[in-house]
Amino acid sequence: MKSSPFKSRPLKICMLTYRGNPNCGGQGVYIKHLSKALSDLGHEVHVLSGPPYPLLDPKVRLHKIPSLDLYKQPYESPNVRSLLNPLNMYEFLNMRSGRFPEPYTFGLRAYYYLQKNKKKFDIVHDNQCLSYGVAKIAQKIMPTVATIHHPMTVDRREALKSTTSKHKILRIKRWYSFIRMQKEVAQQLSHIVTVSECSKKDIAQDFSINLSKFHVVPNGINREFFYPVYNELRPENSIIVTNSADTPLKGLRYLMEAVSQVRKKRPVKLTVIGESKKNGTVERLVGELGIGDIVHFTGRIKNEEFANYYSQATIAVVPSLYEGFGLPAAEAMACGVPLISTSGGALPEVVGNAGLLVPPADSSAIAREIFFLFNNPDQRKKMAQAGIERVNAIFNWSKAAGDMVDVYKEAINSYR
Repeated sequence: MKSSPFKSRPLKICMLTYRGNPNCGGQGVYIKHLSKALSDLGHEVHVLSGPPYPLLDPKVRLHKIPSLDLYKQPYESPNVRSLLNPLNMYEFLNMRSGRFPEPYTFGLRAYYYLQKNKKKFDIVHDNQCLSYGVAKIAQKIMPTVATIHHPMTVDRREALKSTTSKHKILRIKRWYSFIRMQKEVAQQLSHIVTVSECSKKDIAQDFSINLSKFHVVPNGINREFFYPVYNELRPENSIIVTNSADTPLKGLRYLMEAVSQVRKKRPVKLTVIGESKKNGTVERLVGELGIGDIVHFTGRIKNEEFANYYSQATIAVVPSLYEGFGLPAAEAMACGVPLISTSGGALPEVVGNAGLLVPPADSSAIAREIFFLFNNPDQRKKMAQAGIERVNAIFNWSKAAGDMVDVYKEAINSYR
């Protein structure tokens, strides 16, 4: 068997992300840190991204793929001249009809770009775009792998369960209509990366993909921003959660209900790292529960502020109904904060024995464990140290990058 020519030289890697800014969510965080870790290993890394564009290490080259950027805030109508382009018009009309066309249109733009630059790269790594354009890249241009963080079918199911309004149900189905495309494209790819064994099984089932195509590469944690700040004394009775407030899948309502139960028997304070949507579900729930005086939403914070916020918390809670990985859980552990997490999705894989697990959507169980940790400072110290040690041993980007390179080389060799 001939040896691979890629064992002896760095790879030229092209990563795709339809919106790459880390402030837009986990996909941007993933691209930022994985691209840097790959570059640190000596590989040449390029990122093709739609707006809002990512914040990358200086060694990583950004290729901007312009779009209408229809979801930026505040919303701006595109100029008429831009709509003369058929793909732009398609994107605009689909957005106006309540669909989410960005993955589709970005994938085609990336395909057209790579048609002109096909000799530049050894491998393309798609970050959960799964557009028909990505399938064309894999079929006609070069080896392609894709990361699927978790199946969007789960998000759709939870969103549908959260309402009985026929109008809202129609809107949810229309918004998630891109899932059909993602299923079709994922089935065509030879190598799929995901971040946990749980996600692997769920994606394989929901997307009808053979398990042999999957490679599990857990995420790392950015230790520049998530680390223990050793206070003389942590505040008592203080809870922290990092959450997208009005996303049903994140389960914030169950933590709110638990906090309401706790305050009947003792003082408690909840800090939510995130924004509260005005007149949204969570804001209304805070009013109904009468806990507005003990709940504080920070709004967006700078990365440099996370460690200090965690240092002011007695415990952290991750109330998600489902997580394909669960970065907030690992980040809390990295900061040395005792953790209560649901068992939704991959969270047990992340938390291990370093935190307390409760069933998803069970506010009484969350309240019970909050009381337990508030009343047991020695247990909190043991859990905090166990969390730090677990993160140090398992979740680092350098290891993730090394594992990813093995996947790249396998995909390249099978393509050849």
